[in-house]
Amino acid sequence: MAISVNEENFESEVLERSRRLPVVVDFWADWCGPCKALSPALEKAEASRAGKVVLAKVDVDANPQLGALFQVQGIPAVKAFRDGKVVDEFVGALPPPRVEAFFDGLVPSRADELLAAGDELSLREAAELEPRRADIAVALAKARLERGAEAEALEAVESHENDFAAAGIAARVRLSQAGIAIEAFEALDRGETEAVLDALIEELDNPSGNHDAGLWPEERREQFRRAIVGILTDLDPADPAARTYRRKLAAALD
Repeated sequence: MAISVNEENFESEVLERSRRLPVVVDFWADWCGPCKALSPALEKAEASRAGKVVLAKVDVDANPQLGALFQVQGIPAVKAFRDGKVVDEFVGALPPPRVEAFFDGLVPSRADELLAAGDELSLREAAELEPRRADIAVALAKARLERGAEAEALEAVESHENDFAAAGIAARVRLSQAGIAIEAFEALDRGETEAVLDALIEELDNPSGNHDAGLWPEERREQFRRAIVGILTDLDPADPAARTYRRKLAAALD
């Protein structure tokens, strides 16, 4: 059931509520035929998601300031809010399948819910549901590394090596399997990120062992590069350390 929202309660009913779950706002007017045509599809989409999304309605004639604030120039105008901000929108009376697709983009999928759970069993199920998602594969590989299952971790990410994080995990496993940088990766698991990055960057051009356990120098160097980039991908881009080590890596590769 859609809730009626006005200028007085919009902040609490939409903006604040959207910090807990998505809120879809239908800007409409009583005289608008397309608005009335769209309304049943919106209400059905909300109802079928069983409390995972809220539908709110704003009469633009009664609440002109809200219409102006959110730049409503034509109705029906539908805007989705998450964390107090508009994250998606459309204008016009879309057919029901497109309305359903709009709601699908707001409500977490089963795979998203399993990814959020974070345990290995859930992650394995998520990977089976959406095998093309690199973020799920990376999370599953990390869970397997935590229990020392390197071969299984590699299996999880091998088909996602166009993703920096996945390629980094694959490189880590290959280096470890070759008996290289094992102590550094153990330190990484202890959270000693900067010390590990220093050690790995130094190893990029280490000439020792022209044929380390089956890895020729160029291949060895490439695996180190991928491992370093994978670690950097996990850092917040705004972290000064991330910028520092990107520069160090660029200089080492120059």
